[in-house]
Amino acid sequence: MIFLTALPLFWIMISASRGGHWGAWMPSSISAFEGTCVSIPCRFDFPDELRPAVVHGVWYFNSPYPKNYPPVVFKSRTQVVHESFQGRSRLLGDLGLRNCTLLLSNLSPELGGKYYFRGDLGGYNQYTFSEHSVLDIINTPSIVVPPEVVAGTEVEVSCMVPDNCPELHPELSWLGHEGLGEPAVLGRLREDEGTWVQVSLLHFVPTREANGHRLGCQSFPNTSLQFEGYASLNVKYPPVIVEVNSSVEAIEGSHVSLLCGADSNPPPLLTWMRDGAVLQEAVAESLSLELDEVTPAEDGVYACLAENAYGQDNRTVELSVMYAPWKPTVNGTVVAVEGETVSILCSTQSNPDPIITIFKEKQILATVIYESELQLELPAVTPEDDGEYWCVAENQYGQRATAFNLSVEFAPVILLESHCAAARDTVQCLCVVKANPEPTVAFELPSRNVTVNETEREFVYSERSGLLLSSILTLRGQAQAPPRVICTSRNLYGTKSLELPFQGAHRLMWAKIGPVGAVVAFAILIAIVCYITQTRRKKNVTESPSFSAGDTPPVLFSSDFRISGAPEKYESREVSTLE
Repeated sequence: MIFLTALPLFWIMISASRGGHWGAWMPSSISAFEGTCVSIPCRFDFPDELRPAVVHGVWYFNSPYPKNYPPVVFKSRTQVVHESFQGRSRLLGDLGLRNCTLLLSNLSPELGGKYYFRGDLGGYNQYTFSEHSVLDIINTPSIVVPPEVVAGTEVEVSCMVPDNCPELHPELSWLGHEGLGEPAVLGRLREDEGTWVQVSLLHFVPTREANGHRLGCQSFPNTSLQFEGYASLNVKYPPVIVEVNSSVEAIEGSHVSLLCGADSNPPPLLTWMRDGAVLQEAVAESLSLELDEVTPAEDGVYACLAENAYGQDNRTVELSVMYAPWKPTVNGTVVAVEGETVSILCSTQSNPDPIITIFKEKQILATVIYESELQLELPAVTPEDDGEYWCVAENQYGQRATAFNLSVEFAPVILLESHCAAARDTVQCLCVVKANPEPTVAFELPSRNVTVNETEREFVYSERSGLLLSSILTLRGQAQAPPRVICTSRNLYGTKSLELPFQGAHRLMWAKIGPVGAVVAFAILIAIVCYITQTRRKKNVTESPSFSAGDTPPVLFSSDFRISGAPEKYESREVSTLE
């Protein structure tokens, strides 16, 4: 805002000091447009006792000392002036009234400078005043913009031009103010030192779009003395984020660049953050966050914050890292009792969510699409549910699998393939038991009140394969009718007994018992060969031989007989006589 007074200070001072000392009062500076005129107001004083008949005066240019021969601007005694001021200077004031006001016309740049006044009262009563006025020749209006212009806050911009030429008063008009506001002309105003200005004001509320707007002011419009001045608006405003990535999808191990750009004045402090931690920041219009070889741990929401002294703005961007499923984890029951309900949870992590499948022996038991976990429910499990299972998770980026075992515990079951077979005076009994946990097996001969446990390795050989336990009892010296044999198996869930049926005396004991069955079958084959050989020998004997209980039948395994190529653990044991 411009503060003006109606009465210049030096006029008050001159009135209060009449009858005092030598002194002069004039504006320390004054301005005017090139090609126009300027009136430099001036008053002086001298002691009253001098009482001169005539008062003369001289105006000098740029120096107050006559001995330096400064250019004479005006001289009342001779009217002789410097060529630069010929026809361009005259006195407006009355020296007798102590008014030394000077008028300069047709101003040109070379006339700009300091102007001194010298009072001449005759004789030695001459005095050059140190006070002087500096003339500034201008050719542009002055546009005054507040030191801080903030968007959304009303401002006042003024256009001021000097109005110190009594012969020509300027008019003002605004340029480029459309959309900002309507100007208000204050008119001609006097400044503190007695100079005059023309003022026009423009009030408006700037926006961020007005930043850098070129605002102009024109004096003497539509004349040959037309002058124009311009000022660019420096509008301060808070940041607005104008550029940021949308959601980003990236494959694990790839490079990701997140870009954030903001518009503000002054430039903002840009900050990339994640989970409250600052990742990168800089004072700039844009900031890029570079992520090399991204991992699933970098998946998440990233925030860009822009701030300056006038406000802040923020935006978020979600980074989705695509990756193959992790190795599935299995949580749930791995040991169950027959009849119980089993619940098994298979879970993994991937992006996108995988297809999860649980299968056993290539048979699909359960599957789920685009989920991170799969629940397998097995109501009332049976021994058939025992075994190895696989949980497989896959998406377009890969496949991972985890194996797990379900152990179903149940009471023993003696399979129907259990039986006894006799060949001459040797009896071999096979008892095949299915159970979990592993059962104990015992062979009972009720007629002889004898029980043979599997721990008696001389008579019983046992082998376990999966859930099956196969035990073989070998009896020798059974020339009479074969005895009854009962197989009994037990574990912590129960006991099962079965009287083993006998097959024909010359039938082989084929059983699906793995290596044990092979050994038994091979032993029986050896026995048959021996039997045929002895039968042929009987043809040369007129009377069939008889064997006592202590003789060794040809079909029995000798205690030192070993099948060639068979491991020692597959040797057959025998019971010579059980009484």
